[in-house]
Amino acid sequence: TMIAAAGVFLTALVFYVKYKRRADNEPTPRIEPRAIHEVFFIGVPLSFFLLWFAIGFPLFVDLSRPPQGAMDIYVQGKKWMWKFAYPGGPSSLDVLRVPAGRPVRLLITSRDVIHSFFAPQLRVKQDALPGRYTQTWFTATKPGKYEIFCAEYCGIGHSAMLAELVVMPAAEFDDWLADQRRGLAQAADAAPVPGEPVRPASSLVEQGQRLAAEHGCLKCHSVDGTRHIGPTWTQLYGRTEKLQTGKTILADEGYLTKSIMDPAADIVAGYQNVMPTFQGRLAPPEVAAIVEYIKSLSTAAVRSGPSEGPAYESIPRK
Repeated sequence: TMIAAAGVFLTALVFYVKYKRRADNEPTPRIEPRAIHEVFFIGVPLSFFLLWFAIGFPLFVDLSRPPQGAMDIYVQGKKWMWKFAYPGGPSSLDVLRVPAGRPVRLLITSRDVIHSFFAPQLRVKQDALPGRYTQTWFTATKPGKYEIFCAEYCGIGHSAMLAELVVMPAAEFDDWLADQRRGLAQAADAAPVPGEPVRPASSLVEQGQRLAAEHGCLKCHSVDGTRHIGPTWTQLYGRTEKLQTGKTILADEGYLTKSIMDPAADIVAGYQNVMPTFQGRLAPPEVAAIVEYIKSLSTAAVRSGPSEGPAYESIPRK
């Protein structure tokens, strides 16, 4: 970039000196470029641009796609803190623990305004957007403690929206996560105290199951593979669905979240637009819990093809 900029400025300086008008009555010459000049000055930059795109775009795709087996961690930005949730494990505020040498995928959302998750030592930065999920991934190689910032101005407490990334040796992280899950399981199994509210579920999957039942999701979606009013949730995550528009879409976290918040946007072929929107009725962590519950409904004994349409369409009519 510096070489190209120096060349442009040097050329401009040479032209200024060489072609400067020497007298007021001296006419400015009109230069008609030849076709070869136009081809050269248009074709060479275009060729470089296309070459850089051909090299850079596959690299961008490879860097954006997390590897198979990456550990998922849900990240929620909120004025002015970061909340982290591990599927089947604990939640924490402003402290993100990850194992060294293992890929980690962050599923990021915001509860209020736009934030930006930024870990400068890992060169990782991704916006947190309200009402949808973004993702990024990394593999931390060196155990230690690193800073996490919000890189998007989000209000008066923006500069204090700090968190800590703790990279632990893999075996130490496994022990820590097992201890946390054991503590959550013990707390869930403890008898409730009369007069006190029932404690929340101990994992995102359990929270998602409870929320799905409370909000009536299971009245239209089965969890055992049978056909119902809406597509079955069993084996739904990772399935390629055909939409009413004829397009196909991968049922990943983004699609599932969008289907909950805006169900009329991408309707699966063979189904009707009968699902209400849950925009404003579910907080981002609750949506994340339901998505995690859907992801857990996977078994090799169930067919993995596209959804076949609601059950009532197969009932003979008299």
